[in-house]
Amino acid sequence: MGRGKLRIYLGAAPGVGKTYAMLSEAHRRVERGTDCVVGFVEHHSRPRTEVMLHGLELIERRELDYRGSTFTEMDVDAILARRPAVALVDELAHTNVPGSRNAKRWQDVEELLQAGIDVVSTVNIQHLESLGDVVETITGVRQRETVPDEVARRADQIELVDMSPQALRRRMAHGNVYKPDKVDAALSNYFRPGNLTALRELALLWVADRVDEYLQEYRGEHNIRSTWQARERIVVGLTGGPEGRTLIRRAARLAEKGAGGEVLAVYIAASDGLTSASPKELAVQRTLVEDLGGTFHHVIGDDIPDALLEFARGCNATQIVLGVSRRRSWQSVFSPGVSATVARESGPDLDVHIVTHDEAAKGRRSLPVARGARLGRPRIIWGWLTGLAGPALLTVLLSQLVPELGLANDMLLFLTFTVAAALLGGLLPALASAAFGSLLLNYYFTPPVHKLTISDPKNIVAIAIFVGVAVSVASVVDLAARRTHQAARLRAESEILSFLAGSVLRGENSLDALLERLRETFAMQSVVLLERTSEVDPWTTAASVGTGTVVRPEDADVDLPIGDTMALALTGRVLPAEDRRVLGAFAAQAAVVLDRQRLVDEAEKSRELAEANRIRTALLAAVSHDLRTPLAGIKASVTSLRSDDVEWSEADKADLLEGIEDGADRLAALIGNLLDMSRLNTGTVVPLIRVTDLDEVVPMALGGVPEDSVDLDIPETLPMVAVDRGLLERAVANIVENAVKYSPAGQPVHVSASALASRVELRVVDRGPGVPDEAKNRIFEPFQRHGDAPRGAGVGLGLAVARGFTEAIGGTLTAEDTPGGGLTMVITLPIAGDGPAVSPELPASAVT
Repeated sequence: MGRGKLRIYLGAAPGVGKTYAMLSEAHRRVERGTDCVVGFVEHHSRPRTEVMLHGLELIERRELDYRGSTFTEMDVDAILARRPAVALVDELAHTNVPGSRNAKRWQDVEELLQAGIDVVSTVNIQHLESLGDVVETITGVRQRETVPDEVARRADQIELVDMSPQALRRRMAHGNVYKPDKVDAALSNYFRPGNLTALRELALLWVADRVDEYLQEYRGEHNIRSTWQARERIVVGLTGGPEGRTLIRRAARLAEKGAGGEVLAVYIAASDGLTSASPKELAVQRTLVEDLGGTFHHVIGDDIPDALLEFARGCNATQIVLGVSRRRSWQSVFSPGVSATVARESGPDLDVHIVTHDEAAKGRRSLPVARGARLGRPRIIWGWLTGLAGPALLTVLLSQLVPELGLANDMLLFLTFTVAAALLGGLLPALASAAFGSLLLNYYFTPPVHKLTISDPKNIVAIAIFVGVAVSVASVVDLAARRTHQAARLRAESEILSFLAGSVLRGENSLDALLERLRETFAMQSVVLLERTSEVDPWTTAASVGTGTVVRPEDADVDLPIGDTMALALTGRVLPAEDRRVLGAFAAQAAVVLDRQRLVDEAEKSRELAEANRIRTALLAAVSHDLRTPLAGIKASVTSLRSDDVEWSEADKADLLEGIEDGADRLAALIGNLLDMSRLNTGTVVPLIRVTDLDEVVPMALGGVPEDSVDLDIPETLPMVAVDRGLLERAVANIVENAVKYSPAGQPVHVSASALASRVELRVVDRGPGVPDEAKNRIFEPFQRHGDAPRGAGVGLGLAVARGFTEAIGGTLTAEDTPGGGLTMVITLPIAGDGPAVSPELPASAVT
């Protein structure tokens, strides 16, 4: 039984028509005879969507009781028992009610897929986990229900349900999305044109990236090397020289001319030593390209032009940006240079931009580098031609033009061609040239001529010396070439190892990025990190990049064990043995990064558990004392009033009733703070942001303190602020009550407000004992009471709740010293028009 296929309808915002499109697809499939059922669809009382459910088989939902209420969720067991071909499951990011089979609906969908059932689902772009911070910045609403990006990326099909912001707002105004009483609030807050435009752009870009991944997979599977210009990708070739910054900026300007342009800067560490890069300059250029929104890549290549073109075609680039060569003009006689070679061999599918810069034709000012040692085929051919054709041509010239030049001079001329053959082609052409030259010298220039015999012993010595010198020179040249190649390769390896060491020091924890860098470095098709718990257990994939990944090390072209339980598997080509040293460094780093990721996850879980234990312990302490104290007072007063042994006067009864009332008020305040802290910790505080005046809110917050204990100064000329009136009132009340509690008798608390730039500051000033600098942040933590505060002063939640509510409405709460002694609490709030304005019911609607 194979895995089912997942199809996702993706939208930019609620109401664009995802569920309608999904139901339309279901009707089409039913008409074609497909067994299709509705596992869970939420129509939100939208008539047109509800009509689309007619004619489709609905799986009965499962009812769950939670906190005294009944909820319905998708019945996974019923769908598995029914085993349809296709199941419709709406709202992929939905969080199930506690007690459900799984915590999240996407986990339910995963079970259906594992059972071989195809699933059609829906999700909004704001529910993708990686975009949570971006969406919150745009809309001011933090999405509590999210789905991991990997779940969406694994979908077999993703279809964007698109709608312009104007059309969606018209649909809402007609009542097709929300009920009429919610339309005005929605249009003026979450569904503003700017918000919808930004969310639409996010959705389009995310789908475009996914389409690009599909395209790369298709090109890899079909071995397509030519460029398909579906999207502007600009590759910048870097040498590590100072001109690199100019090239990167020019490429960024080119990318800005086309929507969705992408810049990829690549530095090729040549194993033949043709470049000498400054690590410091490369680090600066890496930072620059990342700041401009591009990516930096480090690749090893024996031939720089070929490696650059291979990289550009592998990433489906459309343009290459190179700098004018820094070499002197006379050096072009011996080699056309990288820029000219790339431009000549790029073909019609790649545009090459040669950019001028200040360093052009000034020569390399870096450390001298060794010449290339890995000789290409043209140089070897020229070596053989020089070693064989040169002596033959020289023989003809000497025989016809200067036959009496002398054997010694003839030998020096022949030796010249032998040395040239060694310099061009290496050892074998030089040896062949020495042997051939010695035969020609013997036959044509050593008496008796035209015979392979030598009459004078001195000539025998001369010929022997000629052969010895020729072989020695060729050996030395070849040895120097091999040593140069080894040194250049070690330098390239050291650059890679230095880069890996730097990533460790920088604390980079992205395993996928490391494997992608490994794949690019060795030009492989895919890289997979496999692991297993023991030698008899099957391999599992810890991380993978590229296409055509394997599930066992023995299926790969290259595999490298990492300890007893991990292995690195690469596909694409067989690597030489000399590359395994660098490969081993990558493997060790991958294992370290994987362990680091898991340790970070465990540390985060431990921190959450420790925080939960601390709050639980503090809560128990509070319940055991602070809540018991007012209860004891209430119990004693009630018992006294009900006693038949004592005749209480009216004044005594009034005192006892007043004690009961005071105890009940203290209990209500303590329980209210506990509930507020719980809401903040669980993220269920949803602010209702509205434009209001501070002089309408602050006086309402002073009802819990004596009238003469606060001096209020709120100017009527203050600009209006965008806040949740209820949350601000609670926050101010907690701060003022805390200030009055610690203020000396006869010293009222001063509450004032003023406007500064784009914000309004509300200051609550007391003349109490104050708080040291090191404790100013600690007093805002839950269950913290500073100094020798009496046990009856509360459980230490007032200021924590006040800061939580203030931050929930987009403000800040800080503590400062009061000049002359005391503590000043400063609430900073955004002026209306600068902060977000959202309806409390909209996030819930957006979530669902």
